[in-house]
Amino acid sequence: MNLPSDFIRRTSQLMGEEQFTLFCEALQRETPVSIRMNERKFSQIPQDARPVAWSSAGYYLSVRPTFTFDPLFHAGCYYVQEASSMFVEQALRQYVHAPSVMLDLCAAPGGKSTLARSVLPEGSLLVANEVMRNRSQVLAENLIKWGHPGVVVTNNDPADFAELEQVFDVILTDVPCSGEGMFRKDQVAVDEWSVDNVTLCWQRQQRILRDIWGCLKPGGILIYSTCTFNREENEDNVQWIAEELGAEILPVEVKEDWGITGNLIGADFPVYRFLPHKTVGEGLFLAVLRKHGEASSEENLSQKPKKNKKGDKRQKELVCPKEVKDWINDSDEYEWLVEDSLVRAFPKTYTELYGRLKNALKILHAGVAICSLKGKDFLPEHSLAMSTVRKEGIFPEAVLSYEQAVAYLRKEAVTLSPEVPRGYVLLTYRGIPLGFAKNIGNRANNLYPQEWRIRSGYLPENLVFPL
Repeated sequence: MNLPSDFIRRTSQLMGEEQFTLFCEALQRETPVSIRMNERKFSQIPQDARPVAWSSAGYYLSVRPTFTFDPLFHAGCYYVQEASSMFVEQALRQYVHAPSVMLDLCAAPGGKSTLARSVLPEGSLLVANEVMRNRSQVLAENLIKWGHPGVVVTNNDPADFAELEQVFDVILTDVPCSGEGMFRKDQVAVDEWSVDNVTLCWQRQQRILRDIWGCLKPGGILIYSTCTFNREENEDNVQWIAEELGAEILPVEVKEDWGITGNLIGADFPVYRFLPHKTVGEGLFLAVLRKHGEASSEENLSQKPKKNKKGDKRQKELVCPKEVKDWINDSDEYEWLVEDSLVRAFPKTYTELYGRLKNALKILHAGVAICSLKGKDFLPEHSLAMSTVRKEGIFPEAVLSYEQAVAYLRKEAVTLSPEVPRGYVLLTYRGIPLGFAKNIGNRANNLYPQEWRIRSGYLPENLVFPL
């Protein structure tokens, strides 16, 4: 790997010559492969795996599986996540102990969001945002597959959150950065690196932080992270947050054998660096800060939702059918919303906040999308199939072979056994739901989302799966 000369000069100065030499050697080694289990769906330990020390559900794999052709991957049983990024779990577990409203501001493709949604205290709400439209769609897909109902996915610029003053108990800012920590995985990151780009990045990061700071409650937690090594985007920015925005930098308890590196600029505040020659993973920098001020016991939800002028008349005409409410567990804990023709179940605790979010933001997904109303027909949504709160036994089920499962995920026609009843059927593989089909007798209409389908018609030989 030919590293830019300016990067070599700056990074060797930051790390010291000896450590930089070891760092460069590590960049020549193969990138480790790791996944994190969705324990609400599937708790089996991967084959020939080693646990990620700082993650309760993370594992290193001995080989790289064929993820694209694994139905359990598409069903949200696990997430392919770089091991260092799983360290966010430690910050959340050590500082978030009560039901909270959390914002993951720069969330796509969804690794840290799915992790946060797994470890946040019961009764919490996660708002996952991505400014880039195409990436926000991927974020929504991954969170829908993860299956937790306490989620909102948005597609907004950080400045759009200005109306949501003092709403969030926790904000994760995994800010866009110069990507030095991705050099081993991405040659493009190496080719595009420059000192000027580093400058543009730290300046943009500070703008993002200024835009979002007012949304964090006094006493709230900010988790700041990058996937880069330089001090400007890391320690210098953390110091700037503490001094300019007003926050206390907090320690995170770590074990010595994790190999995590601390502050590299000689300052005495705690930060956490993952360097590939010391930890099994890619580059990550993380710091935890608490905003100055006392947290209020009262929710700042005084602003009432504005009426949606478009579609108000139509919305009044549509009511959630009573029988649909029986499709999920604990249905009385949800607000049943009909938006256009879509029935949505949203945690009742956060109904008022949801109204505020709708006023301020572009929402792509929220809660559990249950069904679409088509005249007298109730078309079940894929979100319901993926949900961990879907009630068992509501829909007849059909077990698919591996070949049938792949065909279904390609959105091809699937032939079901004659014993399968007509109507909407939940298709499963190894006991895990993959989605719905409508069985009309001679064939079954494939209801898998078109945009999520496996696009490759080629099936590799010698397939390897983690589970």
